Amino acid sequence: MHRHGYRGTKFGRERDARRALLKSLADSLILRESIETTLPKAKEVASYTEKLVTKAKKGGLHNRRQVITALNTLEAAHKLVDELSPKLAGRNSGYFRVVRTTTRRGDNAQMAKVSFVDDLAAKKTSKQAAETPKLGKKGQQKADKPATASKAAEAVRDDAVKKISAKTSSTQAARRTGRRGDR
Repeated sequence: MHRHGYRGTKFGRERDARRALLKSLADSLILRESIETTLPKAKEVASYTEKLVTKAKKGGLHNRRQVITALNTLEAAHKLVDELSPKLAGRNSGYFRVVRTTTRRGDNAQMAKVSFVDDLAAKKTSKQAAETPKLGKKGQQKADKPATASKAAEAVRDDAVKKISAKTSSTQAARRTGRRGDR
């Protein structure tokens, strides 16, 4: 039998289990910025997360929602869109590095470490540099109008996140109970 049209590694799992595995690995990779797993999983999660980073860099509500659906937690999605993607603005692709490490003791599987190519902790975006406190003559913090504007924008974003998470939790509750609406 030929392999035409088959994409990706199957990992000996059904489709839904495979998707859940990739979602959780991508979630951990974004939150921790580096993970260690088996080599085939590392290659697959790097490819999966590269596409998410590209969507996050485009910005916009639609792309943010697509990133949210592709990850397990809202925390990881917002970290990717708000913090990590501005730091990766200089790159068009190739955001991750896959490095082979040792073999696993139990089954001798080749392990690999996946991490961002750029050192994201060292980079400061212009947005973060603008948010650092400015000191006056006597070491007092100056009042900025842009800082209040960013706080207002952050409050609006938090309200949107609450609405999305409330809608998601009610939908999940309906799926668990098997009831939709007021039936």
